[in-house]
Amino acid sequence: MKLSFQTLSPLLLLTTALCVAPAQAQTFIKIDGSSTVFPITEAVADDFQDMKSGAVKVTTGIAGTGGGFKKFCKGETDISNASRPILKKEMDECAKNGIKYVELPIAFDALTVVVNPKNKFLTKITVEELKKMWEPAAQGTITKWNQVNPAWPDAPIKLFGAGADSGTFDYFTDAIMGKTKSSRTDYTSSEDDNVVVQGVARDVNAIGYFGYAYYLDNSKRLKVVPIVHKAGKPAVAPSVKSVMDGTYQPLARPLFIYVSVKAAERSEVKEFVEFYLKNAQKLVKEVKYIPLTDKDYKHALTNFTNKKTGTAFGGDAEIGVSVAELLRRDPKE
Repeated sequence: MKLSFQTLSPLLLLTTALCVAPAQAQTFIKIDGSSTVFPITEAVADDFQDMKSGAVKVTTGIAGTGGGFKKFCKGETDISNASRPILKKEMDECAKNGIKYVELPIAFDALTVVVNPKNKFLTKITVEELKKMWEPAAQGTITKWNQVNPAWPDAPIKLFGAGADSGTFDYFTDAIMGKTKSSRTDYTSSEDDNVVVQGVARDVNAIGYFGYAYYLDNSKRLKVVPIVHKAGKPAVAPSVKSVMDGTYQPLARPLFIYVSVKAAERSEVKEFVEFYLKNAQKLVKEVKYIPLTDKDYKHALTNFTNKKTGTAFGGDAEIGVSVAELLRRDPKE
């Protein structure tokens, strides 16, 4: 017997509907921002997606903290990863577009200065030496190591660092130069920290900076440089201990996620953020950052549940905020 088109149509429609149904059932959570925070959020997202058996898809970009906030304050993303607090201009942009947010500290980081392992002369570096190397006045003039310190060799400096949209760039320039975004521009820059890792690992004359976890993941290919915060003080290398006890200065910093209040009205976003805060302590350790305490994550969860909007920083990046001080603060509109 021949089947007519009319006979086949319902069959085809049913088959098509069955095939399309799973794709339609999948919901999406959009996240972008800091490449430093990316490994934490990616680890959380992987576990969350496994738990949801693929019913929720979490996408995470690395546009940099500044790039992430540009999208977030336009309502293009649900959550923004940030390696510094939200700035006044970003607060104003979010307010203009009616974007309310909950600021959630999720870890601490030690912004880490590294050189090539074949570099034998650099065993420590002062904040003043870093400033002399990276300040705007150094552009085109400070091109050799011995121009920074006469005891160092007459060899070219190859600089690698964060891009201008990166929160790492904002924090480093504020901490070292005393002014956000104050930096020479004749260096190899990227919002992707892996680019900096590759650059320093390949060049004996290179120096760069990025988040602590990127150093730990590449410690066989890079050499960490301890920092002398002030004259007469000892050089301190980044570690969990030196960040927690406040001796690693001025490059220890808190890390955040910012959650859109409107997005959090969706059940999948609410569930994801709750999962994030309940599992952050374990997963932050796994990706080699410095976790907060269980009590602190519970406090953050309470702030999220109560929709405590705003920031604890008032639109300023603030350098040298200790773990204890950060966790005493509550966000304000």
